[in-house]
Amino acid sequence: MTFDFATAGRIVFGPGRIQELASLTGELGVHPALLTGRSGGRMVAVRRRLEASGLRVVGFETNGAEPDLAGVQALAERVRESGADCVIGVGGGAVLDTAKAVAALVTNPGDPLRFLEVVGQGLPLEKSPLPVIAVPTTAGTGSEVTRNAVLGVPSHRAKVSLRHPLMLPRVALVDPELTYSVPPALTATTGLDALTQCLEPLVSVRANPLADAFAWAGLTRATRALAGAYRQGDDPVAREDMAFASLCGGLALANSGLGAVHGLAGALGGLYPQLPHGALCAALLAPVMAANIQALRERAPASPVLQRFAQIARVMTNRSAASAEDGVRWVAHLVQFLGVSDLATLGVPIADFGQIAERALATSSMKGNPIALTQAELVTVLGVGGAGAG
Repeated sequence: MTFDFATAGRIVFGPGRIQELASLTGELGVHPALLTGRSGGRMVAVRRRLEASGLRVVGFETNGAEPDLAGVQALAERVRESGADCVIGVGGGAVLDTAKAVAALVTNPGDPLRFLEVVGQGLPLEKSPLPVIAVPTTAGTGSEVTRNAVLGVPSHRAKVSLRHPLMLPRVALVDPELTYSVPPALTATTGLDALTQCLEPLVSVRANPLADAFAWAGLTRATRALAGAYRQGDDPVAREDMAFASLCGGLALANSGLGAVHGLAGALGGLYPQLPHGALCAALLAPVMAANIQALRERAPASPVLQRFAQIARVMTNRSAASAEDGVRWVAHLVQFLGVSDLATLGVPIADFGQIAERALATSSMKGNPIALTQAELVTVLGVGGAGAG
């Protein structure tokens, strides 16, 4: 047994712990760049507390959308000019990815393509990024404990990662109370992303026992809590469970990898940057599970991953005799209950299926899939996912 495991320098979890942000920041610097999303106005109190502690805060409000290369470059230049000595990201996964990427590019100026995977050279960073404190306000991506930032590159119609071990945040501050105001639709899609990011590492070719422990814990919490958080946004137990599940998903994926759900979602996000990542994962999860199970039964019937899928189904259904296929049905029913749009409603055209599948095969996420799916099988997944728009 050999594996590596890396995560944020410190994880701070619990209701009300946003109150500790100033003291945590003070351990890293005195002049933080505070990055927030579209609802940055609600962070006024956070900024006031930081400034009251003597920190010289410079604020930057992003548009909350998933970051693209040009936007991150421009923001990194502004942060560099401000003289900030650390970065605080407060927001959803897009804001946290922006914070990590900005922190990396502030200290590594020049053409960022040399560091990007797939469309660039994939070289390691030359200098350590500014230290980052990541504060999620949604329970979905787990970006607070991952070493990469997903960036759109419109010139290539692609979404790729800027990745380096030193991009792991110094502090991940997870306060479930910050998620209480997330509306039901966003709770659904981000929550299904979190569930996916607990499930895919469990069946990844890079699965390892330490990451598995987090993935199982997160999957159990997400399975029991997502519907409740969707129905009642201020349910403290459900929100805490989902925040923990999201954190566990980030810990697991950063060390075991993902699979075809995220491979396809990445390809779709590059071609259709307006589509939310969580919504894509939600639409793809059940069809990808079904495709993997079928491919394993046909081409690798002795694979222990089939037993993993059955164990996952038992957690989801709370039935000791559940089969792998029962897990697929459970996910499909949950997605329907949460009112998540299929790919057709999201506007993905059938004519692009082949291109989407081809691009997905080149993604880093696909390398973790438990069995190599063919382009034809991925096209079928897209069809089952409901992509039928003209």
